[in-house]
Amino acid sequence: MIVTIFKNPHSFTGENTVEINCHGSTFIQQKIIELLINNGAKLALPGEFSKRAFLNGKLDLSQTEAIADLISSKSSAAHEIAIKQLKGGISSELKTLRNKLIEFASLIELELDFSEEDVEFADRKHLNELIQNLIAHVDQLKKSFQYGNAIKNGVSTVIAGRPNAGKSTLLNNILNENRAIVSSIAGTTRDTIEEIITINGIDFRLVDTAGIRNTEDEIEKIGVAKTLEKINQSSLVIYIYDSLLTTHKEVNEDLSKYIVNKVPCLVIANKIDLLKSSIEIPKDHLTASLKNSPKTAEIKNSIFELFERNNVHNESVIISNMRHFEALELAYNELIKVEKGLSENIPGDLIAMDIRQVLYYIGTITGDISSDELLGNIFANFCIGK
Repeated sequence: MIVTIFKNPHSFTGENTVEINCHGSTFIQQKIIELLINNGAKLALPGEFSKRAFLNGKLDLSQTEAIADLISSKSSAAHEIAIKQLKGGISSELKTLRNKLIEFASLIELELDFSEEDVEFADRKHLNELIQNLIAHVDQLKKSFQYGNAIKNGVSTVIAGRPNAGKSTLLNNILNENRAIVSSIAGTTRDTIEEIITINGIDFRLVDTAGIRNTEDEIEKIGVAKTLEKINQSSLVIYIYDSLLTTHKEVNEDLSKYIVNKVPCLVIANKIDLLKSSIEIPKDHLTASLKNSPKTAEIKNSIFELFERNNVHNESVIISNMRHFEALELAYNELIKVEKGLSENIPGDLIAMDIRQVLYYIGTITGDISSDELLGNIFANFCIGK
């Protein structure tokens, strides 16, 4: 058994800490824990060490949350985002934003102090430029959440199309296993099938769905309804069609009718090996013979490129935490109020109140402003001993 002592303030928690390394036997570990408890120690609560590090100023709140993200990360991209957050990437960005807000607020507050003298310390043009920069900054951080959340939880990718287009075959090819039943009988897939695959370090949640068509079969109707629901909730759509049976006009009708909300879409013309040479395939459609020549590597690369091409994100700072996004959303709405207040020349004390509210929401991300309830909710989701 090895006992290591970490003295404050250089330990992880900022407190005196003792670490015990012992034999891997569960019995031995239990006996050591019993001995410690009998001598006054108590079992750690979920996230207790990370919480102590936060309370002792070793980490801010966003960094402690990054520890949980790091532990739960399932891909290299998610791991990288968590590492950047742990190193203080978000904290540094928010500090810059906070300083700009304080500069803005100080100019407004200073004018309030000398309101009776009718002194203006900053012209409205300068304040308008400053608030526009702040709005753009927060908006950029907000937009990165779409990318960060997809990286963290997996990119929802729906495989859709008409019956017998080759949806299940595509899923099986990408997974390299017979995960879905493939049959020449239309309507074989009645429910959704979900599997995760990693492409270039990013997790994609592939969802095989029921073929889209009008049907009198009640169970199949439910499956089609679920398909349309999944499409509208997805980050990407792979639309597959039978190049022998489906015309380009029908493909375009399906795309405009079923794929709404501007969901990025990869279109695949299947069964190309059986197609007559006189029929042309649009250049933006990927061609394949999923049964005989699956082109799995090319399709996977196309899925990855589609995701990268349609996601706006800041290379240095990416928001992946829902709590952070919600705080930024609230801060953004308050900044819009400030912008409107400046344009309508409302009293400075009202503008100052809105700015203080923005500072409050930003402060909740890093923990400059926190409550016992907030901390309890955050650390309750941590592992014991972290």
